[in-house]
Amino acid sequence: MSRRPKTRPQPLGDLVPRVLGDLGYDAANALTELVERWEDAVGAEVARHARPAALRDATLEVSVDSSVWCQQLQLRREEILAALVRELGDRAPRELWLRVG
Repeated sequence: MSRRPKTRPQPLGDLVPRVLGDLGYDAANALTELVERWEDAVGAEVARHARPAALRDATLEVSVDSSVWCQQLQLRREEILAALVRELGDRAPRELWLRVG
């Protein structure tokens, strides 16, 4: 019986994106990266009220906790998309869809 070589344990957060990529779930991998970098891109205040919910093609669906915040973020849409480009480069979404919920 052969033994597997011993390796150091890795944090689950580091393994999940890699496993999803290996399985061909590029969209899930992209969403995982986006979620991880969301607060860096939009700031802590926005991140408290809005979170990425889904990524369909190049459109990011964001769940917002109130209609007031949804309207505010709609007005800041271009700013948010530009911040995501700074964080993610060419992997950033090109469209933003906001919904309360």
